[in-house]
Amino acid sequence: MTRTPDTVTLAVVQMHVTDQLEDNVSRAEAHVRDAAAQGAQVILLPELFENLYFCQVEREEYFALAHPQENHPFIGRFQNLARELGVVLPLSYFERAGQAHYNSLVCIDADGSVLGNYRKTHIPDGPGYEEKYYFNPGDTGFRVWPTRFGRVGVGICWDQWYPETARVMMLQGADFLLYPTAIGSEPEGVQSPNSHQMWQRAMVGHAVSNSSYVGAANRIGTERVGELEQTYYGHSFVSDYTGEIVAEFGDAEEGALTHRLNLAEARTFRAGMGFFRDRRPELYGALLTTDGVTRRG
Repeated sequence: MTRTPDTVTLAVVQMHVTDQLEDNVSRAEAHVRDAAAQGAQVILLPELFENLYFCQVEREEYFALAHPQENHPFIGRFQNLARELGVVLPLSYFERAGQAHYNSLVCIDADGSVLGNYRKTHIPDGPGYEEKYYFNPGDTGFRVWPTRFGRVGVGICWDQWYPETARVMMLQGADFLLYPTAIGSEPEGVQSPNSHQMWQRAMVGHAVSNSSYVGAANRIGTERVGELEQTYYGHSFVSDYTGEIVAEFGDAEEGALTHRLNLAEARTFRAGMGFFRDRRPELYGALLTTDGVTRRG
């Protein structure tokens, strides 16, 4: 059984993205190397950093961006990088599996081995975020991986809005929670506020309710796909286990944001708060329904 270290240095990477895979992957690798040089042991890149956020529009040609996990065009490259640097890399990618397509993530341990694959559970569908057109709902369930640097729980973007995602991963023994993201402005004509503060508050709530560190990595820059254009608002951050944002980028900074997590301190605090002691799972049946009505028989 992997022993959880008392402290871990986390980095969340904030970066712009182009329509050239090699450009994106090379810059992502450079950011990982920079983070490792700063002492990071777990390094999180943004969601689907390999290309523009194509889900702004529904175009069948974008299915060609998907690849099987086996012999993937860049997963092996990051396995070698993780092994070289001795770092953990939760890595987002567009997965093709038979006739299905998923918004997925592999967790690469510090020896370069792939610990497993997670397929995004919650799939959004709205103007500028047309993910249901591209992605099947994830079928892996939530995943927590025992890495060299602690038990890592990762949800993908829209997952981060759901308290159930965070709670399940913590119940599975996660030491901290990570969320790779692609989020920004709404398309022209859609009445919606800039959501970056809401976005942060949702995850900070998970930090408070689970007494857990939380890290999120977002992209930046303006991307045009078809006739639509979105600007991604950055604000990648790390929250401590009390909900304080202890490290944060702005809306245009690019690079690796690092923070040292005191996991031993968080464990002690979590036990003392009693959130997991005082749970009443036998009364939560309504959470297993869509309409809140628990039926028997």
